[in-house]
Amino acid sequence: MSAEAVPAAGVWYRVESGSAASAVRRTAERLGVQVGLAPNRVAELAIVTAELTSNLVKHAREGTVLLRPVRAEGEAGVELVAVDSGPGMADLTFSARDGQSTTGTLGIGLGAIDRQATWYDAWSWRGKGTVSVVQVWSAGVPAPPMWAAGLTRPITGEQVSGDGHAVRVVEGRQQVLVCDGLGHGRLAGAAAEAALVAFRTAPVASPAVVLRHLHQSMTHTRGAAVAVAELDPSAVLLRYAGVGNIAGVVLGPDGGRKHLVSLPGIAGHQRPVIREYDYPFPPEATLVMHSDGVVGRWRIEDYPGLINHSPLVVAATLLRDAGVRRDDACVLVARSPE
Repeated sequence: MSAEAVPAAGVWYRVESGSAASAVRRTAERLGVQVGLAPNRVAELAIVTAELTSNLVKHAREGTVLLRPVRAEGEAGVELVAVDSGPGMADLTFSARDGQSTTGTLGIGLGAIDRQATWYDAWSWRGKGTVSVVQVWSAGVPAPPMWAAGLTRPITGEQVSGDGHAVRVVEGRQQVLVCDGLGHGRLAGAAAEAALVAFRTAPVASPAVVLRHLHQSMTHTRGAAVAVAELDPSAVLLRYAGVGNIAGVVLGPDGGRKHLVSLPGIAGHQRPVIREYDYPFPPEATLVMHSDGVVGRWRIEDYPGLINHSPLVVAATLLRDAGVRRDDACVLVARSPE
């Protein structure tokens, strides 16, 4: 696959052999060149990719990697999300020290990733597997603050996902979107893309107003389930408006779990009822939104320490365990920016 073929949503790879690992590394290098990384950073990206993928081949079960470009404030980088289903590590910090190995190698993989990457985060638990996320940006460019992050994965057999997510900050408003185009494949993907474009250009307004704008902008598509949330740290509130089968959950600092209301309907078709609801959202709370391609029976307490990690690690873990292969799947996680 050429670098030009890597879409903004990224490409998922199964990594179960050395040849698959090499293919991911080569594509990462080409993508690094495409987004404008300097040659030395491309070389460091290759090291990071090789270490991530070789760990999957040597140690993991059902290893996969998402490769995608990332952009912020005129800069671009490359992101990798490595996910496996076991065996996991009891002490990730100890395992990241140089010289720690379970297969007789030099044991420098995790340490090399941490040193070469601009940003790195990982969570692992014995019996559940490991999730590692890495970003490589140009030298001197810090990774942007990640108060919200999402992932999509297409249904088995499709290259295009009908699910989508987006994040925007406009005039101080911190808003996120999850959408699920009806059906699968390119027409569903076109509906999702129309929602994303409309969201990025929507008026600076409340989630209900933004959702009405999305509905009016999607009438030429087959339609989608859509939900928009706005985090308001000053008011300690979350504002939420949704139509269709998008799930929203607020995880409280006390372990509580509040399900958010989305009304029946299809954005882009008929005239759905759109209402906005306010929910308490203290600084330590976490918002999780996902499409119906993710089973809602997950429990955050089944993942010790996960809630303390970045939104991207949380989203990737939930997508791994709760995402179903017979549907497109999307998870977005957000917290109030620090």
